[in-house]
Amino acid sequence: MGQSLVKNYIHIVFSTKYRQPLIQPYFENELHAYLGGICKSLDCPVLAVGGYTDHVHILTMLSKNIPLAELLQKLKANSSKWIKSKHPSLDEFYWQNGYGAFSVNPKQVGIVIRYIQNQKAHHTKKDFKTEYYSLLKQHEVSFDERYVWD
Repeated sequence: MGQSLVKNYIHIVFSTKYRQPLIQPYFENELHAYLGGICKSLDCPVLAVGGYTDHVHILTMLSKNIPLAELLQKLKANSSKWIKSKHPSLDEFYWQNGYGAFSVNPKQVGIVIRYIQNQKAHHTKKDFKTEYYSLLKQHEVSFDERYVWD
């Protein structure tokens, strides 16, 4: 009997709508754990979750049983609903429509984990837009500027 063997490390990045700084310290760790729990429930083990006030990074192993687009839809929909329950000031919380997802060489996993864990220090020097453009360039992703931001 044949086996399907898959090992895809994926670095996922998405921001709050209009990059609003809505991810506050009082629930940030809980949000990261919640995102990790969603991934785990979909058989996508998480290696790191982090981010800053306006975006998140997730390093996960994509399951052979779920398409990437479905994973992102479930991550964003479920976490958005959860965030709105945390405080009345978050009733208008939304994630951006799009996302970035980048394959990671297994030999580079440790580097990406450290990168995600050091987001706060990283963003004392660089804003999210600059960071995101750097990721797109590094991974040679073609894009139309008109559709990158919402």
